[in-house]
Amino acid sequence: MMVREFLINLNNFFLSVSDAIDLANPSISAHQIRVAYISWRLAKIFNLSPERLKHLYIAALFHDIGALSPKDKFRLHRSIERNLDLHCIKGEKLFNSLPFLAPMAPLIRYHHKPWHLWEKEGASLESPYVLESQLLNLADTVERLINRDEFILEQQTIITKKILSLSRKDFHPDLVTAFLDLSKQESFWFDVTNQRLYSILLKYGPLESVQAGIEEIAQLAGFFSKIIDFKSRFTSTHSNGVAACATILSHLCGFTEQEVLYMKIAASLHDLGKLIVPNSVLEKPGRLTAEEFNFLKQHTYYTYMILSSIEGFETVAEWAAFHHEKLDGSGYPFGLTGDRLSLGARIMAVADIFTALIEERPYRAPMGKEEVVEIFNSQLRKGLLDNRIVKILFENYEDIEARVKKYQKLAEKNYLEYLEDLDLAA
Repeated sequence: MMVREFLINLNNFFLSVSDAIDLANPSISAHQIRVAYISWRLAKIFNLSPERLKHLYIAALFHDIGALSPKDKFRLHRSIERNLDLHCIKGEKLFNSLPFLAPMAPLIRYHHKPWHLWEKEGASLESPYVLESQLLNLADTVERLINRDEFILEQQTIITKKILSLSRKDFHPDLVTAFLDLSKQESFWFDVTNQRLYSILLKYGPLESVQAGIEEIAQLAGFFSKIIDFKSRFTSTHSNGVAACATILSHLCGFTEQEVLYMKIAASLHDLGKLIVPNSVLEKPGRLTAEEFNFLKQHTYYTYMILSSIEGFETVAEWAAFHHEKLDGSGYPFGLTGDRLSLGARIMAVADIFTALIEERPYRAPMGKEEVVEIFNSQLRKGLLDNRIVKILFENYEDIEARVKKYQKLAEKNYLEYLEDLDLAA
């Protein structure tokens, strides 16, 4: 088996992940994509350089990245949350953890800072980060003012009046003037509320021709795995563990170095769809009800739909999303049988189960080798997993377990440092 080498369109990748982060609640779907569009249109009025424009666009696509739970996102969007600094600090911390995104971290940090505080500090629109953070703040405010149950042109006057009332207080007057001019274009409002806004930004947005290599995508996938895992203490190290297990298994199964990198990306993003699952389900200390389990089943479906929307990610999408499929067709969500499950998907299934069994869960302590082996043997007897891969796991059990725990320890350290920084900032 060979995987074709390719470059990924970075815009396509970022738009899909941003879309995934906002899946938590239909009332906030595409919020960050809409904010990115508004920011981009406003920024063009101010003739930002291409580099500054790209930084603003990426920051806008992930400006609420620090609101990790569906509940947090909903509270922000409905203006219920009073401590606006906390998710900004979380987002800044996350962006600073990856050199590629670090230049955008200040925009995340200050995207709720009102103009009167900047002015009080003696800042101007020419000061570092002020114009971009103000543009992001204005765009975010406009999007949150939109009532999704009402036709957009019926709201145009109300929204513009509200923004005008915030001039000099929340927003620099020049930004308000620019927005008022832009808001006169009906096409602007139609774009913002267009269900195909993703496609508009994919074709015309400021990253439309930016390509990223597989190594860069692997780093970004590792970064976004934090967004998936840091939702809860009980998931905080899971993707790292699955990535460690899946990569060593793929090596032992004869994958090339490039294929192993694909596996690392797939493992890092295999639970991307869990962003839609509330923490009350992820952290439940007892057995899930049938209704809760049915809700949980969505996560692999959304992982597949999100990743397969990225051109060239077809293999990664399958390896990532089919980890709950079974060889006899009894898995979910697609009910695929063994003839439809590639070696990569089979490896991911084993890696996910192994990692889950040896880590702490809300309802049990980590399992020891004897229990793990018995569970795998039971699944083999039922014809659910690939016997060859499980055999390789058993033959290398101690080495694989040590590798998984090593990388989970690193993830736990990052998670605890992340929490500690937030406690200091609160």
